[in-house]
Order: sequence, then C-alpha cells, then structure tokens
Amino acid sequence: MIDTEKKLPNGWKWVKLGEVCDVISGTTPKTGISKYWNGDIVWVTPTDLGKLKTPKINNSERKITKAGFNSCNLNLITKGAVVLSSRAPIGHLAIACVDLCTNQGCKSFVADSKVIDNVFLYFTLKKSTPVLQSLGSGATFAEISKSQLFNFSIPLPPLAEQKRITTVLTAQMAAAEKAKKACQEKLEAAEKLQTSFLNAIFESENAKKWPKKKLGEVCKINPTRNPIIADMKQNVTFVPMPAVNSETGIIDKAEVKKLKDVFKGYTYFEENDVLFAKITPCMQNGKHAIARQLLNGFGFGTTEFHVIRPSEQILPEWIHSYIRQPQILHEAEKCFTGAVGQQRVPKNFLITLNIPLPLLTEQKRIVKVLTAQIAAAEKAKKAIIDEFELIDKLPVSLLKQTFERKL
Repeated sequence: MIDTEKKLPNGWKWVKLGEVCDVISGTTPKTGISKYWNGDIVWVTPTDLGKLKTPKINNSERKITKAGFNSCNLNLITKGAVVLSSRAPIGHLAIACVDLCTNQGCKSFVADSKVIDNVFLYFTLKKSTPVLQSLGSGATFAEISKSQLFNFSIPLPPLAEQKRITTVLTAQMAAAEKAKKACQEKLEAAEKLQTSFLNAIFESENAKKWPKKKLGEVCKINPTRNPIIADMKQNVTFVPMPAVNSETGIIDKAEVKKLKDVFKGYTYFEENDVLFAKITPCMQNGKHAIARQLLNGFGFGTTEFHVIRPSEQILPEWIHSYIRQPQILHEAEKCFTGAVGQQRVPKNFLITLNIPLPLLTEQKRIVKVLTAQIAAAEKAKKAIIDEFELIDKLPVSLLKQTFERKL
C-alpha cells in the first residue's frame, strides 16, 4: 500500500488519481459481428501494451469500425492519455499518441493538464506498478478496478517541478535505452562468435586439404546396445531433451534414475558417445552433446536422440563441433521425414554425412584451441548478460531516485 502518512517535500501533496484525472474503462464490441471489426479506430488491449518497446502507443493489433465503437458505448481516449493494463497482467503502461479506445482489460487516465503533467503521471504509475499489482484480485486472474484506481493516492509536486522531473527522467530513460540497445548488439555479436570460430576451422584453406569420410565410415550410428550385467536397482544417468543446453551443447541438467525404470523404452549410450537430437525444433536449436561423466560409464535418454559412437580415428569433440555448425543443421533440416511438428532427421543423414578428417594429432590441437576460444567467448557473453541485466534495472532505479528526491 502507498504510505500517505509519509512526509512529502515542501509543495508536494497526496492526491487521488480521480481528483486529477478522468479514469475511463474500456469494453469490447461483439466479436461475432463482422461490421464492427477491421476498421480504423485503434482498440488497445493488454497484449498490445505488453508488446511495446517504448512508452508510446499509436496502433493496435485489432481495430474497430465506427459501428463497433457506437455499439457498446465506448469512450474515445484522447491523445496524451495514459493507458494502463488493469488485468492479465496489471502494470503495462503507455502514453496514447493518437485518439483511441481500449478493451475492458485497460483503464485510461485523461489528466487535468492544469494540475498534472501526463508524462509525470506515466512515470508515477510506472513507479507504483508493484503496489498496483498487489491490489489486484480475482478468481481467474488478478484485476484492479476502476474504483480502486480512482481512489489510488499519488504524490503530486507543483506543475513546474513535475516538468523538471519529467525532463530529467525522459533524458535518463533515453540514455538507459540507448545503453541497453548497445549492450544487446554486443550480446548478439558474442552469440555469433562460436559460429565464427567453427567457420574459421572448417572453411579454412587447411580444411580443403583434409581427406573426407562419411560419418558412418568412422563411427557407429545408433549402435546395438551391449549386454548390461548390473543390479537393476543401481542408479544410472538419464538425459531428457531439456537436459541439453542448446547454446553450449553441454548436458548440464542430467537426471539420475534407477536402471529398472529406464532399461526399456529409452535410448542407450556410453561414455564419449555423441548425442544428436533428431526431432524438430530441438535439432535446429542445437541440442547435440557429448555424453560425459556417466554413472558406471553408460546412460539412457529420450528416444529423440541418434547416438554417434566414434572410432579411434575421430574425436567426439571433432564430431560435436562439426555437426553443430548452422550449415550442417540446415542440411539436416532438408532431410526431415514425418508429419509437421513431429519431423525427424533419419539415421541415413548421419551415416552419409561427409566430415573432414585430419590426423588425430591435428584434431586434438584444433579442439584444444577451439575449446579455449569458446570458453573465452562464453565468459565474455556472461559479462555482457550481467551488464544487460544491470542496465535493464536502471529505469526502476531512476524512478526510485526521483521519488525519493535524489535526482
């Protein structure tokens, strides 16, 4: 709740939103009447507000006609009003850049410009979002009522101070957004590094000189399971599809199951086998990994893996690096079989896949360099993500500073 007993700076006062704004609800024309829809009147929903990247709104996914507008006593919200999603979820905000109307999931605030600046109102509501969300109630989804919003108290400085605050905040928010965009660009560049490293290896001049073999000539694809002589109550490693990190190609969420529970109906693999996700979209997303640190040297996983067992001529890391290249995954996608949504890469794609095969010593040298490069790239990426998260928190921090008079 807002603490209206809290002492405010000189010249500030507590006011109810209904004292300084018209609070307006929205509604929805009947969806089954076609003449009400596909018009030119902007009709905003919480979904529209949630998709915004800026504080302004001038369009909507669906629009209504004049007939639709007149059919349900909608109010036209004038340009400059602040629009709030009042349910599903509470808290999306925007300033209207055109005249518009809304559905029942929004409440709009038309400010009395002689008393409150509309941009100041936007920032005030933005700062108050956690409190507004806490006031929501409802069996199906949380909602805050028009009456609650009408009576919601906000701190109000003199108009000149409001404008000073909005000028400072607008400039700082723009700077924060600019920093966020720059950080996003750095992150996108970092995410492309691994592909660049792989291209530098497999498309190099040296690579053109390496002999090529079909993967089925140097590996066993989906080999027959070796006899297991073990206690059926013992623990084994289990790898469902979510256990594989699609970005790193590492099994980072392996599970432990009893052998008796996975012995039948799952894919068997052994230490150092390469697991290739065959089903869409896991295949395209890069859910391919080397089976490592398996309990008792073997494990089981989803049947949506092909198993690639390397011979002594080829390293599992070499196979793993090669098959995770975007161009290889693209070629695999061309070979999909099955119904849409359940398409899979057939075993034969892997058997016939041409793979460059330098000497084992050269594979080891290259894998060592590549591993170091990828580790450095991941470290840089983590630093950028940490920076991005810090920048992402700036707007909340700036709002807090403003309303604590620290700007």
